[in-house]
Parts: sequence; C-alpha cells; structure tokens
Amino acid sequence: MKSITINGSQRESVGKKATKALRNAGQVPCVIYGGDKALHFSAPELAFSKLVYTPNAHTVVIALDNGEEYNAVMQDIQFHPVTDRITHVDFYQIFENKAITMEIPVKTIGSSKGVMNGGNLRMPYRKLRVKAIPSKLPDFIEIDITPLKIGSKFYITELENEDYKFLHPDNTVVCQVRRSRLAVVDADDDDDDEAGDVPATETDDVAAVKE
Repeated sequence: MKSITINGSQRESVGKKATKALRNAGQVPCVIYGGDKALHFSAPELAFSKLVYTPNAHTVVIALDNGEEYNAVMQDIQFHPVTDRITHVDFYQIFENKAITMEIPVKTIGSSKGVMNGGNLRMPYRKLRVKAIPSKLPDFIEIDITPLKIGSKFYITELENEDYKFLHPDNTVVCQVRRSRLAVVDADDDDDDEAGDVPATETDDVAAVKE
C-alpha cells in the first residue's frame, strides 16, 4: 500500500486556547494513539489534501520536527460544520508485525455482459473492511465484472486470498447486475433469472451484512 508523509510538530500544550491558536494559524491539531501513550502534534492543513480528498487508501508516515517518525493510519477526522475545514485528525500507530483493519476501495474492471444488455450495475459497497499486516494491505480491491449477466451477483467469498481477511459475512454481495425496464434479455440471462430473480430492492442484501 502507498504511504503519504505528513510533516508536523509535536505539541507541548493541548489546551483549548493553544488549539484555537493552532487552527487560526492554519494548523490542524492531531493525536496518534496505539503506542505507549498518546502523542499530540500539529501539521499544516494543506498536508492532509492527498490523504483526505482522495478515494484511495493510504498509510501515513508522520515525520516530526524533532526527528521522530511514526507509521500510522488515519482513524478519524473532524470538519468544521460551516466551513468544512479540517479541525482535528486522529491517527492509529501501526507496527509491521501487528495486523490492522482498514477500509479498502473497490475497483471494477471489464465490461459486464448484463450491463451491455441494459442491466444496472449495483455496488452496495464502495469500500470493504479488510484485516492484514501493513505490508499486505492492498491499494484497492479489484473485481472483474465481465462475466456478470443480468441477475448475477458477485459475493465476497470470490475475493478470498491469503494476504488479507475480509471482515464481512460470506453472503455479502459486493456487486450485482439487476434488470432494468430497457434491458435486452438473451438466452443466458433468461437461465439466470429462472434460477432466482434479483430482489426489487437492496434492503435484504444490505441488512444481511450489518454487524
């Protein structure tokens, strides 16, 4: 997985007055958890653009001005309710031999036969939760939708591998092609529909994967 470096300064004062002064100066107060103790630091708001405003997943190298570096993942981020400026970021320190959980983006490749026949591709999940040691985390989860016909579903079990573990039930539908009013059904699609048509809504599928 790709990593982004954020240069920051360790915070000596963490009170409300100091925090407000940091934000007024264009700095974002941050905390790193997961180590021996919580570490407070700040970094310029612009330093987070490649981490926050992207659909991709990244790990982070936090490089402080005292020479210390920490490998981490972003755990939580807060925005101002009016201006949408970043007001606070929480990070979780990671270690090479300790598995972590991250949400990884889903990327589709290929051209679905069912979609070309007028069906609708539905993707209830744009990201999937996976657990792995940091070096095994993928940049994205790739799904080849070429074989999907109208009525076909792609289950998470079809993505299983040895590098990381999915934290979703086995019956999780990652994507499916549903019939539309303008769909052109061929013989193969008819066979799939007779075996079991796709529900009118995704409620059942979504409910089945809620933990």
